[in-house]
Amino acid sequence: MSGNDEQTAAAAGTAPAERVPWDTYFMNIALEVSRRSTCNRKHVGAVIVRDKNILSTGYNGSIRGMPHCDEVGHDMVGGHCVRTVHAEANAIIQAARHGVRIDGADIYTTASPCWECFKLIANAGLRRIIYREFYREHKIFEVAQALGIELVKLD
Repeated sequence: MSGNDEQTAAAAGTAPAERVPWDTYFMNIALEVSRRSTCNRKHVGAVIVRDKNILSTGYNGSIRGMPHCDEVGHDMVGGHCVRTVHAEANAIIQAARHGVRIDGADIYTTASPCWECFKLIANAGLRRIIYREFYREHKIFEVAQALGIELVKLD
């Protein structure tokens, strides 16, 4: 808030609004992105960020041009819906489609990545994974540590 804004707020008898930390800001955006998900089994959103700038977003949904779960139902294999491309993968794909370099960036995701998405994240050169809730894959913690990828749980 600028000095003029603070003076205006003080004159109006209101306190200046508290700013959310950057990690919370980008996680809030990932939560909003998750609202675009077309698989009602799990709504997940992902945001790739470098230097406090959004590079790409993704949510879980069907292959481009194919019907979505919310239109035709789930394609279940081994207790998991395989109709969708996961949010993290879609964010990486979106960056690639638009020629955006993501090496060294961070990814904010509403659920910790599955093993397949973790491998994509690692090979894409992302350095930090900030997630909101744990999602089934303990293996990522050990491998992330070995690779120097930081995993941060954000409540």
